[in-house]
Amino acid sequence: MALDDSKKGIWKSGKGKGRKTPKGRQLDDTAHAEVLELLGDRPRNRDLLIEFLHLIQDAYGHLSAAHIRALAEEMRTGQAEVYEVASFYAHFDVVKEGETPPPALTIRVCDSLSCELAGAQELKKALEDGLDPTEVRVLRAPCMGRCDTAPTLELGHNHIDHATPEKVLAAIHAGETHAVIPDYQGYAEYVADGGYRKLKELRANGNWEEVQAEIKEAGLRGLGGAGFPSGTKWGFVRANAGPRYVAVNGDEGEPGTFKDRHHLEREPHMFLEGMLISAWAVEADKAFIYMRDEYPAVLELLRREIAALEKAGIVEPGYIDLRRGAGAYICGEESAMIESIEGKRGEPRHRPPFVAQVGIFGQPTLVHNVETLYWVARVCRAGPEVMNSVEKNGRKGLRNYSVSGRVANPGVFLLPAGSTITDIIEAAGGMAEGHVFKAYQPGGPSSGLLPASMSDVPLDFDTLQPHGTFIGSAAVVVLSEKDSAKEAALNMLRFFEDESCGQCTPCRVGCEKAVKLMQADTWDQDLLEELSQTMVDASICGLGQAAPNPIRMTIKHFPEEV
Repeated sequence: MALDDSKKGIWKSGKGKGRKTPKGRQLDDTAHAEVLELLGDRPRNRDLLIEFLHLIQDAYGHLSAAHIRALAEEMRTGQAEVYEVASFYAHFDVVKEGETPPPALTIRVCDSLSCELAGAQELKKALEDGLDPTEVRVLRAPCMGRCDTAPTLELGHNHIDHATPEKVLAAIHAGETHAVIPDYQGYAEYVADGGYRKLKELRANGNWEEVQAEIKEAGLRGLGGAGFPSGTKWGFVRANAGPRYVAVNGDEGEPGTFKDRHHLEREPHMFLEGMLISAWAVEADKAFIYMRDEYPAVLELLRREIAALEKAGIVEPGYIDLRRGAGAYICGEESAMIESIEGKRGEPRHRPPFVAQVGIFGQPTLVHNVETLYWVARVCRAGPEVMNSVEKNGRKGLRNYSVSGRVANPGVFLLPAGSTITDIIEAAGGMAEGHVFKAYQPGGPSSGLLPASMSDVPLDFDTLQPHGTFIGSAAVVVLSEKDSAKEAALNMLRFFEDESCGQCTPCRVGCEKAVKLMQADTWDQDLLEELSQTMVDASICGLGQAAPNPIRMTIKHFPEEV
Protein backbone atom coordinates (compact mmCIF):
# COMPACT_ATOMS: atom_id res chain seq x y z
CA MET A 1 0.00 0.00 0.00
CA ALA A 2 1.29 3.49 -0.85
CA LEU A 3 0.10 7.11 -0.72
CA ASP A 4 -1.54 8.21 -4.00
CA ASP A 5 0.05 11.58 -4.89
CA SER A 6 -2.84 12.49 -7.21
CA LYS A 7 -5.35 12.31 -4.34
CA LYS A 8 -3.90 13.83 -1.20
CA GLY A 9 -4.56 11.78 1.94
CA ILE A 10 -5.79 8.66 0.10
CA TRP A 11 -3.96 5.36 0.61
CA LYS A 12 -4.15 3.08 -2.45
CA SER A 13 -4.04 -0.70 -2.15
CA GLY A 14 -2.94 -3.00 -4.93
CA LYS A 15 -6.60 -3.77 -5.62
CA GLY A 16 -7.39 -0.15 -6.32
CA LYS A 17 -9.31 0.39 -3.09
CA GLY A 18 -8.49 3.50 -1.12
CA ARG A 19 -8.40 4.33 2.61
CA LYS A 20 -7.99 7.61 4.45
CA THR A 21 -5.46 6.32 6.98
CA PRO A 22 -2.73 3.67 7.19
CA LYS A 23 -3.57 0.42 8.92
CA GLY A 24 -3.33 0.09 12.68
CA ARG A 25 -4.23 2.19 15.70
CA GLN A 26 -4.56 5.85 14.77
CA LEU A 27 -2.93 8.73 16.59
CA ASP A 28 -5.39 10.43 18.93
CA ASP A 29 -4.82 14.20 18.91
CA THR A 30 -5.89 14.67 22.52
CA ALA A 31 -3.67 11.86 23.82
CA HIS A 32 -0.79 13.16 21.71
CA ALA A 33 -1.18 16.64 23.19
CA GLU A 34 -1.24 15.19 26.71
CA VAL A 35 1.95 13.21 26.10
CA LEU A 36 3.65 16.25 24.57
CA GLU A 37 2.80 18.30 27.65
CA LEU A 38 4.20 15.61 29.98
CA LEU A 39 7.43 15.10 28.03
CA GLY A 40 8.06 18.81 27.54
CA ASP A 41 11.47 19.57 26.06
CA ARG A 42 13.10 16.35 27.25
CA PRO A 43 15.16 14.62 24.57
CA ARG A 44 13.28 11.74 22.98
CA ASN A 45 16.09 9.28 23.69
CA ARG A 46 15.15 5.61 23.50
CA ASP A 47 16.70 4.87 26.91
CA LEU A 48 14.22 7.28 28.56
CA LEU A 49 11.20 5.16 27.62
CA ILE A 50 10.61 3.87 31.17
CA GLU A 51 10.95 7.40 32.58
CA PHE A 52 8.32 8.60 30.10
CA LEU A 53 6.01 5.70 30.97
CA HIS A 54 6.27 6.78 34.62
CA LEU A 55 5.20 10.31 33.67
CA ILE A 56 2.04 8.99 32.03
CA GLN A 57 1.29 6.45 34.77
CA ASP A 58 1.72 9.10 37.48
CA ALA A 59 -0.46 11.62 35.67
CA TYR A 60 -3.33 9.36 34.61
CA GLY A 61 -3.08 6.31 36.86
CA HIS A 62 -2.67 3.93 33.93
CA LEU A 63 -1.27 3.61 30.40
CA SER A 64 -4.07 3.78 27.86
CA ALA A 65 -3.75 2.44 24.33
CA ALA A 66 -4.06 6.00 23.03
CA HIS A 67 -1.20 7.20 25.22
CA ILE A 68 0.99 4.25 24.19
CA ARG A 69 0.30 5.13 20.55
CA ALA A 70 1.16 8.78 21.19
CA LEU A 71 4.35 7.90 23.06
CA ALA A 72 5.43 5.58 20.25
CA GLU A 73 4.91 8.48 17.85
CA GLU A 74 7.13 10.75 19.94
CA MET A 75 9.80 8.10 20.44
CA ARG A 76 9.77 7.18 16.74
CA THR A 77 9.39 3.54 17.64
CA GLY A 78 6.75 0.84 17.30
CA GLN A 79 3.76 0.52 19.60
CA ALA A 80 4.69 -3.13 20.17
CA GLU A 81 8.06 -2.05 21.56
CA VAL A 82 6.45 0.40 23.98
CA TYR A 83 3.84 -2.19 24.99
CA GLU A 84 6.33 -4.99 25.61
CA VAL A 85 8.35 -2.75 27.94
CA ALA A 86 5.31 -1.36 29.77
CA SER A 87 3.76 -4.80 30.27
CA PHE A 88 6.98 -6.21 31.76
CA TYR A 89 6.95 -4.04 34.88
CA ALA A 90 4.50 -4.49 37.75
CA HIS A 91 3.99 -0.78 38.42
CA PHE A 92 2.63 0.03 34.96
CA ASP A 93 -1.08 -0.57 34.32
CA VAL A 94 -1.64 -1.12 30.60
CA VAL A 95 -5.30 -0.56 29.65
CA LYS A 96 -6.52 -1.56 26.20
CA GLU A 97 -9.47 -0.07 24.34
CA GLY A 98 -12.74 -1.00 26.01
CA GLU A 99 -11.11 -2.00 29.29
CA THR A 100 -11.91 -0.27 32.56
CA PRO A 101 -8.97 1.68 34.03
CA PRO A 102 -7.94 0.80 37.59
CA PRO A 103 -9.35 2.89 40.46
CA ALA A 104 -7.62 6.16 41.29
CA LEU A 105 -6.11 4.69 44.46
CA THR A 106 -4.06 1.50 44.74
CA ILE A 107 -2.98 -0.26 47.94
CA ARG A 108 -0.07 -2.69 47.61
CA VAL A 109 0.15 -5.07 50.57
CA CYS A 110 3.55 -6.67 51.03
CA ASP A 111 3.27 -10.45 51.29
CA SER A 112 6.93 -11.42 51.59
CA LEU A 113 8.01 -13.65 54.47
CA SER A 114 8.42 -11.07 57.28
CA CYS A 115 5.11 -9.41 56.47
CA GLU A 116 3.32 -12.75 56.11
CA LEU A 117 4.59 -13.74 59.56
CA ALA A 118 3.15 -10.45 60.84
CA GLY A 119 -0.33 -11.09 59.36
CA ALA A 120 -0.20 -9.62 55.86
CA GLN A 121 -2.75 -12.07 54.44
CA GLU A 122 -5.32 -11.21 57.11
CA LEU A 123 -4.63 -7.51 56.55
CA LYS A 124 -5.14 -7.81 52.80
CA LYS A 125 -8.42 -9.71 53.23
CA ALA A 126 -9.73 -7.15 55.74
CA LEU A 127 -8.97 -4.33 53.31
CA GLU A 128 -10.59 -6.17 50.41
CA ASP A 129 -13.72 -6.78 52.49
CA GLY A 130 -13.88 -3.27 53.91
CA LEU A 131 -13.14 -1.07 50.87
CA ASP A 132 -15.10 -0.34 47.71
CA PRO A 133 -13.19 -2.04 44.86
CA THR A 134 -14.40 0.60 42.39
CA GLU A 135 -12.60 3.27 44.41
CA VAL A 136 -9.61 1.44 45.90
CA ARG A 137 -7.67 -1.42 44.40
CA VAL A 138 -5.94 -3.84 46.82
CA LEU A 139 -3.02 -5.85 45.43
CA ARG A 140 -0.46 -8.22 46.86
CA ALA A 141 3.07 -7.02 46.30
CA PRO A 142 6.62 -8.28 46.87
CA CYS A 143 9.02 -6.96 49.52
CA MET A 144 9.05 -3.18 49.96
CA GLY A 145 12.23 -3.07 52.03
CA ARG A 146 10.40 -2.26 55.26
CA CYS A 147 10.58 -5.67 56.92
CA ASP A 148 11.45 -4.08 60.25
CA THR A 149 7.98 -2.54 60.42
CA ALA A 150 5.94 -5.50 59.16
CA PRO A 151 3.23 -5.73 58.07
CA THR A 152 3.64 -2.84 55.67
CA LEU A 153 1.75 -1.55 52.67
CA GLU A 154 1.93 1.26 50.16
CA LEU A 155 -1.09 3.57 49.90
CA GLY A 156 -0.49 5.40 46.65
CA HIS A 157 3.14 6.30 47.36
CA ASN A 158 2.79 6.52 51.13
CA HIS A 159 4.11 3.60 53.15
CA ILE A 160 2.16 2.66 56.26
CA ASP A 161 4.26 0.75 58.76
CA HIS A 162 2.81 -1.74 61.26
CA ALA A 163 -0.29 -1.41 59.09
CA THR A 164 -3.82 -2.05 60.31
CA PRO A 165 -7.14 -1.51 58.53
CA GLU A 166 -7.82 1.40 60.91
CA LYS A 167 -4.53 3.11 60.00
CA VAL A 168 -5.26 2.67 56.31
CA LEU A 169 -8.78 4.09 56.53
CA ALA A 170 -7.51 7.08 58.49
CA ALA A 171 -4.82 7.74 55.88
CA ILE A 172 -7.33 7.47 53.02
CA HIS A 173 -9.70 9.94 54.66
CA ALA A 174 -6.80 12.33 55.35
CA GLY A 175 -5.56 12.06 51.75
CA GLU A 176 -2.16 10.82 52.89
CA THR A 177 -1.06 9.14 49.67
CA HIS A 178 2.34 10.75 49.09
CA ALA A 179 5.78 9.66 50.25
CA VAL A 180 6.96 11.01 53.60
CA ILE A 181 10.53 12.32 53.38
CA PRO A 182 12.54 11.29 56.47
CA ASP A 183 14.98 13.51 58.35
CA TYR A 184 18.42 13.01 56.85
CA GLN A 185 21.87 14.61 56.66
CA GLY A 186 21.73 17.11 53.79
CA TYR A 187 24.56 18.54 51.71
CA ALA A 188 25.45 21.42 54.06
CA GLU A 189 25.60 19.18 57.14
CA TYR A 190 27.69 16.59 55.30
CA VAL A 191 30.20 19.18 54.08
CA ALA A 192 30.45 20.65 57.59
CA ASP A 193 31.40 17.14 58.77
CA GLY A 194 34.26 16.92 56.26
CA GLY A 195 32.22 15.57 53.38
CA TYR A 196 33.59 15.74 49.80
CA ARG A 197 37.01 16.87 51.08
CA LYS A 198 38.48 13.49 50.11
CA LEU A 199 36.82 13.56 46.69
CA LYS A 200 38.31 17.01 45.98
CA GLU A 201 41.76 15.87 47.11
CA LEU A 202 41.63 12.84 44.83
CA ARG A 203 40.43 14.85 41.87
CA ALA A 204 43.27 17.34 42.42
CA ASN A 205 46.21 14.97 42.77
CA GLY A 206 45.02 11.47 43.66
CA ASN A 207 46.30 8.15 42.38
CA TRP A 208 43.49 5.72 41.62
CA GLU A 209 45.72 2.68 42.16
CA GLU A 210 46.55 3.82 45.68
CA VAL A 211 42.83 4.16 46.43
CA GLN A 212 42.19 0.77 44.89
CA ALA A 213 44.89 -0.71 47.15
CA GLU A 214 43.15 0.81 50.20
CA ILE A 215 39.82 -0.68 49.18
CA LYS A 216 41.44 -4.09 48.73
CA GLU A 217 43.29 -3.79 52.04
CA ALA A 218 39.99 -3.00 53.77
CA GLY A 219 38.61 -6.27 52.39
CA LEU A 220 35.55 -4.57 50.90
CA ARG A 221 33.42 -6.88 48.75
CA GLY A 222 30.24 -6.33 46.80
CA LEU A 223 27.40 -6.03 49.31
CA GLY A 224 24.54 -6.55 46.89
CA GLY A 225 24.91 -10.29 47.35
CA ALA A 226 27.61 -11.54 44.95
CA GLY A 227 30.54 -10.57 47.18
CA PHE A 228 33.03 -9.85 44.38
CA PRO A 229 36.12 -7.89 45.61
CA SER A 230 35.18 -4.25 45.01
CA GLY A 231 38.56 -2.76 44.16
CA THR A 232 39.29 -5.50 41.62
CA LYS A 233 36.33 -4.33 39.53
CA TRP A 234 37.94 -0.93 39.03
CA GLY A 235 40.92 -2.43 37.23
CA PHE A 236 38.67 -4.54 34.99
CA VAL A 237 36.69 -1.48 33.88
CA ARG A 238 39.72 0.79 33.38
CA ALA A 239 41.36 -1.87 31.20
CA ASN A 240 38.74 -1.17 28.53
CA ALA A 241 38.68 1.89 26.31
CA GLY A 242 36.06 4.52 27.13
CA PRO A 243 33.67 6.11 27.35
CA ARG A 244 33.03 4.36 30.65
CA TYR A 245 30.05 4.50 32.99
CA VAL A 246 29.17 3.81 36.62
CA ALA A 247 25.86 2.11 37.39
CA VAL A 248 24.60 2.01 40.97
CA ASN A 249 22.38 -0.94 41.77
CA GLY A 250 19.74 0.46 44.12
CA ASP A 251 17.17 -2.19 43.27
CA GLU A 252 17.19 -3.71 46.75
CA GLY A 253 14.50 -6.28 46.03
CA GLU A 254 15.66 -9.39 47.91
CA PRO A 255 12.91 -10.00 50.49
CA GLY A 256 14.15 -9.24 53.97
CA THR A 257 16.71 -6.66 52.78
CA PHE A 258 16.49 -3.00 53.78
CA LYS A 259 20.06 -1.97 54.63
CA ASP A 260 20.47 0.25 51.55
CA ARG A 261 17.31 2.18 52.38
CA HIS A 262 18.57 2.50 55.96
CA HIS A 263 21.69 4.33 54.78
CA LEU A 264 20.03 6.35 52.02
CA GLU A 265 17.38 7.72 54.38
CA ARG A 266 20.04 8.84 56.85
CA GLU A 267 23.34 9.63 55.10
CA PRO A 268 22.76 9.84 51.33
CA HIS A 269 25.92 11.89 50.75
CA MET A 270 28.22 9.23 52.18
CA PHE A 271 26.91 6.99 49.42
CA LEU A 272 27.07 9.77 46.80
CA GLU A 273 30.69 10.61 47.64
CA GLY A 274 31.60 6.92 47.42
CA MET A 275 29.94 6.78 44.01
CA LEU A 276 31.83 9.85 42.78
CA ILE A 277 35.14 8.47 44.08
CA SER A 278 34.51 5.24 42.17
CA ALA A 279 33.54 7.24 39.07
CA TRP A 280 36.78 9.20 39.39
CA ALA A 281 38.77 5.98 39.77
CA VAL A 282 37.50 4.52 36.49
CA GLU A 283 37.27 7.89 34.69
CA ALA A 284 33.55 7.48 34.13
CA ASP A 285 31.81 9.85 31.74
CA LYS A 286 28.53 9.49 33.61
CA ALA A 287 27.01 7.87 36.69
CA PHE A 288 23.60 6.20 36.62
CA ILE A 289 21.69 5.50 39.84
CA TYR A 290 19.01 2.85 39.38
CA MET A 291 16.65 3.14 42.35
CA ARG A 292 13.67 0.87 42.95
CA ASP A 293 10.22 2.40 42.62
CA GLU A 294 9.27 0.99 46.03
CA TYR A 295 11.48 3.71 47.58
CA PRO A 296 9.63 6.93 46.58
CA ALA A 297 11.00 8.89 49.54
CA VAL A 298 14.57 7.91 48.63
CA LEU A 299 13.98 8.91 45.02
CA GLU A 300 12.80 12.36 46.08
CA LEU A 301 15.61 13.03 48.55
CA LEU A 302 18.18 11.90 45.95
CA ARG A 303 16.68 14.32 43.43
CA ARG A 304 17.10 17.10 45.97
CA GLU A 305 20.66 16.22 46.94
CA ILE A 306 21.85 15.63 43.38
CA ALA A 307 20.54 19.13 42.58
CA ALA A 308 22.51 20.41 45.59
CA LEU A 309 25.69 18.78 44.23
CA GLU A 310 25.14 20.40 40.86
CA LYS A 311 24.53 23.81 42.45
CA ALA A 312 27.71 23.46 44.52
CA GLY A 313 29.75 22.56 41.45
CA ILE A 314 30.67 19.09 42.73
CA VAL A 315 29.27 17.59 39.52
CA GLU A 316 28.22 18.99 36.18
CA PRO A 317 24.45 19.13 35.56
CA GLY A 318 23.32 15.78 34.19
CA TYR A 319 26.46 13.89 35.25
CA ILE A 320 24.41 11.89 37.75
CA ASP A 321 21.42 10.33 36.01
CA LEU A 322 18.79 9.07 38.48
CA ARG A 323 16.67 6.32 36.98
CA ARG A 324 13.47 4.98 38.51
CA GLY A 325 12.71 1.27 38.49
CA ALA A 326 9.17 0.06 37.89
CA GLY A 327 8.65 -2.99 40.07
CA ALA A 328 10.83 -5.88 38.87
CA TYR A 329 13.02 -7.89 41.26
CA ILE A 330 15.01 -9.28 38.35
CA CYS A 331 16.50 -5.81 37.79
CA GLY A 332 18.66 -6.43 40.85
CA GLU A 333 20.69 -8.66 38.50
CA GLU A 334 23.31 -6.30 37.07
CA SER A 335 22.80 -6.98 33.36
CA ALA A 336 18.99 -6.86 33.73
CA MET A 337 19.42 -3.52 35.51
CA ILE A 338 21.48 -2.24 32.57
CA GLU A 339 18.79 -3.38 30.14
CA SER A 340 16.26 -1.41 32.20
CA ILE A 341 18.51 1.68 32.27
CA GLU A 342 18.52 1.44 28.48
CA GLY A 343 14.70 1.57 28.56
CA LYS A 344 14.11 -2.11 27.84
CA ARG A 345 12.57 -5.14 29.51
CA GLY A 346 14.73 -6.14 32.46
CA GLU A 347 15.93 -9.47 31.11
CA PRO A 348 19.41 -10.72 32.08
CA ARG A 349 22.02 -10.90 29.36
CA HIS A 350 24.05 -13.96 28.49
CA ARG A 351 27.64 -13.70 29.67
CA PRO A 352 30.35 -13.29 28.53
CA PRO A 353 30.84 -10.49 27.65
CA PHE A 354 30.65 -9.10 31.18
CA VAL A 355 29.33 -5.64 31.96
CA ALA A 356 32.83 -4.42 32.86
CA GLN A 357 33.51 -4.76 29.13
CA VAL A 358 30.09 -4.34 27.53
CA GLY A 359 27.65 -2.57 29.81
CA ILE A 360 25.43 0.49 29.35
CA PHE A 361 25.15 1.38 25.65
CA GLY A 362 27.77 -1.29 24.96
CA GLN A 363 30.45 0.53 26.96
CA PRO A 364 32.56 -0.60 29.95
CA THR A 365 30.48 -0.17 33.10
CA LEU A 366 31.35 -0.33 36.79
CA VAL A 367 28.41 -1.72 38.77
CA HIS A 368 28.31 -1.26 42.53
CA ASN A 369 25.68 -1.71 45.22
CA VAL A 370 24.55 1.26 47.34
CA GLU A 371 26.07 -0.06 50.58
CA THR A 372 29.32 -0.92 48.83
CA LEU A 373 29.71 2.72 47.78
CA TYR A 374 28.83 3.88 51.28
CA TRP A 375 31.83 1.88 52.51
CA VAL A 376 34.06 3.16 49.70
CA ALA A 377 33.58 6.66 51.11
CA ARG A 378 34.06 5.46 54.70
CA VAL A 379 37.31 3.69 53.83
CA CYS A 380 38.65 6.62 51.81
CA ARG A 381 37.86 9.06 54.62
CA ALA A 382 38.93 6.95 57.62
CA GLY A 383 41.35 4.41 56.17
CA PRO A 384 41.07 0.64 55.59
CA GLU A 385 41.24 -0.03 59.33
CA VAL A 386 37.65 1.18 59.66
CA MET A 387 36.82 -2.29 58.33
CA ASN A 388 39.80 -4.61 58.65
CA SER A 389 40.56 -3.79 62.29
CA VAL A 390 37.41 -5.65 63.34
CA GLU A 391 37.73 -9.42 63.70
CA LYS A 392 35.41 -12.12 64.99
CA ASN A 393 35.41 -15.89 64.58
CA GLY A 394 38.34 -15.62 62.18
CA ARG A 395 36.52 -13.17 59.90
CA LYS A 396 37.52 -9.55 59.32
CA GLY A 397 35.29 -6.58 58.62
CA LEU A 398 31.81 -5.29 59.35
CA ARG A 399 28.41 -6.25 57.97
CA ASN A 400 25.04 -4.54 58.02
CA TYR A 401 22.50 -7.25 58.82
CA SER A 402 18.85 -6.56 57.97
CA VAL A 403 17.02 -8.44 60.74
CA SER A 404 13.29 -9.12 60.86
CA GLY A 405 10.79 -11.80 61.75
CA ARG A 406 10.31 -13.13 65.28
CA VAL A 407 12.77 -10.84 67.06
CA ALA A 408 11.99 -8.19 69.67
CA ASN A 409 13.52 -5.21 67.82
CA PRO A 410 13.84 -5.70 64.04
CA GLY A 411 16.21 -3.36 62.22
CA VAL A 412 19.62 -2.90 60.62
CA PHE A 413 22.54 -3.85 62.86
CA LEU A 414 26.20 -3.12 62.13
CA LEU A 415 28.10 -6.10 63.54
CA PRO A 416 31.41 -7.88 62.99
CA ALA A 417 31.32 -9.94 59.81
CA GLY A 418 31.89 -13.17 61.74
CA SER A 419 28.72 -12.80 63.82
CA THR A 420 26.52 -15.87 64.29
CA ILE A 421 22.74 -15.95 64.33
CA THR A 422 22.96 -15.99 68.13
CA ASP A 423 24.86 -12.67 68.05
CA ILE A 424 22.37 -11.21 65.60
CA ILE A 425 19.30 -12.21 67.58
CA GLU A 426 20.92 -10.79 70.70
CA ALA A 427 21.57 -7.48 68.89
CA ALA A 428 17.89 -7.42 67.90
CA GLY A 429 16.79 -7.64 71.53
CA GLY A 430 16.36 -11.39 71.60
CA MET A 431 13.35 -13.35 70.43
CA ALA A 432 9.95 -11.68 70.44
CA GLU A 433 7.89 -12.40 73.52
CA GLY A 434 6.30 -15.83 73.44
CA HIS A 435 8.50 -17.14 70.60
CA VAL A 436 11.19 -19.83 70.67
CA PHE A 437 13.92 -19.78 68.00
CA LYS A 438 13.37 -22.45 65.33
CA ALA A 439 14.97 -21.44 62.03
CA TYR A 440 16.44 -18.55 60.09
CA GLN A 441 16.94 -17.28 56.60
CA PRO A 442 20.58 -16.10 56.41
CA GLY A 443 20.47 -14.08 53.20
CA GLY A 444 17.03 -13.67 51.68
CA PRO A 445 14.86 -16.39 50.10
CA SER A 446 17.70 -17.25 47.71
CA SER A 447 19.56 -18.70 50.69
CA GLY A 448 16.78 -20.96 51.98
CA LEU A 449 16.35 -21.87 55.65
CA LEU A 450 18.77 -23.09 58.30
CA PRO A 451 17.72 -24.73 61.60
CA ALA A 452 18.32 -23.20 65.02
CA SER A 453 20.79 -26.00 65.72
CA MET A 454 23.19 -24.34 63.24
CA SER A 455 23.62 -21.31 65.45
CA ASP A 456 27.43 -21.29 65.58
CA VAL A 457 28.10 -20.66 61.87
CA PRO A 458 29.59 -17.21 61.15
CA LEU A 459 27.28 -15.37 58.74
CA ASP A 460 29.75 -14.02 56.20
CA PHE A 461 31.02 -14.58 52.68
CA ASP A 462 32.41 -18.09 52.09
CA THR A 463 31.37 -19.49 55.50
CA LEU A 464 27.94 -20.75 54.48
CA GLN A 465 28.77 -22.38 51.14
CA PRO A 466 29.88 -25.64 52.82
CA HIS A 467 26.34 -25.84 54.22
CA GLY A 468 24.71 -25.40 50.80
CA THR A 469 23.76 -21.76 51.23
CA PHE A 470 25.28 -18.25 51.26
CA ILE A 471 25.07 -14.87 53.01
CA GLY A 472 23.81 -12.93 49.96
CA SER A 473 22.57 -9.51 51.03
CA ALA A 474 22.59 -10.47 54.74
CA ALA A 475 18.79 -10.40 54.93
CA VAL A 476 18.15 -12.36 58.13
CA VAL A 477 14.58 -13.47 58.84
CA VAL A 478 14.05 -15.35 62.12
CA LEU A 479 11.33 -17.99 62.51
CA SER A 480 9.96 -19.47 65.72
CA GLU A 481 8.38 -22.73 66.78
CA LYS A 482 5.01 -21.22 65.87
CA ASP A 483 6.03 -21.03 62.20
CA SER A 484 6.08 -23.67 59.49
CA ALA A 485 9.28 -24.11 57.54
CA LYS A 486 7.25 -25.73 54.77
CA GLU A 487 4.94 -22.71 54.49
CA ALA A 488 7.91 -20.34 54.62
CA ALA A 489 9.54 -22.19 51.72
CA LEU A 490 6.31 -21.99 49.74
CA ASN A 491 6.19 -18.23 50.35
CA MET A 492 9.71 -17.94 48.93
CA LEU A 493 8.92 -19.98 45.81
CA ARG A 494 5.76 -17.97 45.16
CA PHE A 495 7.95 -14.89 45.18
CA PHE A 496 10.31 -16.42 42.62
CA GLU A 497 7.37 -17.57 40.50
CA ASP A 498 6.04 -13.99 40.38
CA GLU A 499 9.42 -12.40 39.77
CA SER A 500 10.88 -14.71 37.13
CA CYS A 501 11.44 -12.57 34.04
CA GLY A 502 10.20 -15.45 31.88
CA GLN A 503 13.15 -15.37 29.49
CA CYS A 504 14.32 -18.94 30.14
CA THR A 505 12.10 -22.00 30.44
CA PRO A 506 13.85 -23.71 33.38
CA CYS A 507 13.15 -20.73 35.64
CA ARG A 508 9.79 -19.63 34.24
CA VAL A 509 8.22 -23.08 34.21
CA GLY A 510 10.34 -24.53 37.01
CA CYS A 511 9.17 -22.00 39.61
CA GLU A 512 5.53 -22.52 38.59
CA LYS A 513 5.78 -26.30 38.81
CA ALA A 514 7.64 -26.12 42.11
CA VAL A 515 4.86 -24.04 43.68
CA LYS A 516 2.26 -26.58 42.56
CA LEU A 517 4.28 -29.50 43.91
CA MET A 518 4.93 -27.73 47.22
CA GLN A 519 1.21 -27.18 47.82
CA ALA A 520 0.72 -30.94 48.26
CA ASP A 521 0.22 -32.29 51.78
CA THR A 522 3.30 -34.45 51.28
CA TRP A 523 6.10 -33.35 48.94
CA ASP A 524 7.29 -35.59 46.13
CA GLN A 525 10.90 -35.12 47.17
CA ASP A 526 12.49 -37.02 44.28
CA LEU A 527 10.58 -35.03 41.68
CA LEU A 528 11.31 -31.74 43.44
CA GLU A 529 15.02 -32.58 43.54
CA GLU A 530 15.02 -33.45 39.83
CA LEU A 531 13.27 -30.16 39.08
CA SER A 532 15.69 -28.25 41.32
CA GLN A 533 18.75 -29.69 39.62
CA THR A 534 17.37 -28.82 36.19
CA MET A 535 16.78 -25.23 37.28
CA VAL A 536 20.28 -24.93 38.74
CA ASP A 537 21.93 -26.39 35.64
CA ALA A 538 19.96 -24.63 32.94
CA SER A 539 18.70 -21.24 34.19
CA ILE A 540 20.31 -18.18 32.63
CA CYS A 541 20.83 -16.15 35.81
CA GLY A 542 21.00 -16.37 39.58
CA LEU A 543 17.24 -16.17 40.12
CA GLY A 544 16.50 -19.57 38.61
CA GLN A 545 19.76 -21.03 39.90
CA ALA A 546 19.04 -20.02 43.52
CA ALA A 547 15.25 -20.49 43.57
CA PRO A 548 15.52 -24.21 44.49
CA ASN A 549 17.49 -23.45 47.68
CA PRO A 550 14.38 -23.09 49.90
CA ILE A 551 13.17 -26.48 48.62
CA ARG A 552 16.45 -28.27 49.19
CA MET A 553 17.17 -26.69 52.58
CA THR A 554 13.68 -27.45 53.88
CA ILE A 555 13.90 -31.10 52.80
CA LYS A 556 17.37 -31.37 54.37
CA HIS A 557 16.75 -29.63 57.69
CA PHE A 558 13.00 -30.02 58.26
CA PRO A 559 12.15 -33.46 56.79
CA GLU A 560 9.39 -34.02 59.35
CA GLU A 561 7.36 -31.17 57.83
CA VAL A 562 7.41 -32.23 54.19
